[in-house]
Amino acid sequence: MSDPITQRIEELNRQLTALKEQRVQINNEARIWAEKRNAIHEQIKTLRAEAKGLGEKRDAINQKVLELKSLREQSRSQQKEKRVEISKTKEKMRVLLEKKPSRGLSAIQRDIEGLEWKIQTTPLSIKEEKVLVDQVRILENKRLIHKQLQELKDTLVTLQTEERALATRANLSHERLAELAEQSQKFHEQMIDLLTKAQNLKAGADTAHQKYVELRQKVNEIHRKHIELLHQINSLKQEIQKKDEEQQAKREQELREKAVEKAHEKVRRGEKLTWQEFKLLAEQGSL
Repeated sequence: MSDPITQRIEELNRQLTALKEQRVQINNEARIWAEKRNAIHEQIKTLRAEAKGLGEKRDAINQKVLELKSLREQSRSQQKEKRVEISKTKEKMRVLLEKKPSRGLSAIQRDIEGLEWKIQTTPLSIKEEKVLVDQVRILENKRLIHKQLQELKDTLVTLQTEERALATRANLSHERLAELAEQSQKFHEQMIDLLTKAQNLKAGADTAHQKYVELRQKVNEIHRKHIELLHQINSLKQEIQKKDEEQQAKREQELREKAVEKAHEKVRRGEKLTWQEFKLLAEQGSL
């Protein structure tokens, strides 16, 4: 039957084996949680990268929206200026229309040409020529009114065409702006959705990491116990070794004493000593 110290060593070795098995099991479990955490982190990284891409698209669209807003406001401002010019042109036309001759431009032109021809080809007195020249001047004024009216009409058509073009450009900018704003909102919502998913996943990653940390702490505690058991086992082994050495020394001392006693007995009997026996008695000073 083994002594208590040996039994204790055996018991400690059994505990040591159990700790090793437990440590392997917990390390495996910790590795699983670490892999889960790392996988979630990769998902989060992917989601955040996608969210960043969407954010960049949204920002690019927002910049385009700002440009379109500026273009729309510029078009509206120019359109307003054109309306003012149209209003002024119409007012000028209204004033001239009040002075517009009843006869048309062609008829007035023919009268002017007839009078000028008469002045050039007919012998006239100064008074008669003055009358005709006054008539030509009056007709010239009437013709000028017709020409000014025509110029104002042409100007009005040009201004109205430009005003409509500006209105169309403003409307197109507004429509495109609305489309881009909707796209920007969609990108923003998608980005927020991805970031929300990433945030939700982060909670899972944090939980997995906490589990990993807890298990690593257990492993560290097991390792501490493992070291403690090894120290105990080594201490017990040293104790056994010390006892073995003491017993060995005791046995050697007993054998030495027996050898010395035997040597003394041989001396008393006058028998011849061996070299080893001689040395033993010499060391004791018995010779």
